[in-house]
Amino acid sequence: MRNKSEGGALRPPFFSFAGKDAAAERMAHHRLSFNQYLLLTFVSVSVPLGDASLSRGMRSLPPVSPAHPVSLIGAVFTPWIALGIALLIGYFASYLTALSWADLTFVMPATALGNVFVALLAHYWLREDISWMRWMGIALITIGVAFVAHGPANTTPPLDGVASAAVEELDAKEAGR
Repeated sequence: MRNKSEGGALRPPFFSFAGKDAAAERMAHHRLSFNQYLLLTFVSVSVPLGDASLSRGMRSLPPVSPAHPVSLIGAVFTPWIALGIALLIGYFASYLTALSWADLTFVMPATALGNVFVALLAHYWLREDISWMRWMGIALITIGVAFVAHGPANTTPPLDGVASAAVEELDAKEAGR
């Protein structure tokens, strides 16, 4: 169903200009639960921990060449690399889950906070030297993440009655197969 604006043009209901109350009502379903914050935290922490574990594991091995795939397969079974792979699989599952209830433009910057954790792990756990230019880049990323964190998690408007009915009809057809 479409609404008529003052000029006679048709507008989808989610583009109506009904004021702040209507906008707040549409965005009410965008608040994150405690479990969603936990999931985003895991997404942000699992990649740095997984990458640092992979780096630690690869440091204990001789250089690996793609020309010798057997050495790559053997590397997978070392404890640090296996831990890194498990953390990255957990990240991927959590990332997909987060994308099911939040926009990519919210989830991706929220996971960018992991860059700070990578730098801290690399510096303090792996004993890597990090230049002041890299620290400045990390600070800029952190500031950008702070801007994104203040916006809604899901900016996609809720389905109106017609679109919702169409989705239900498609679901019913697929269930009948």
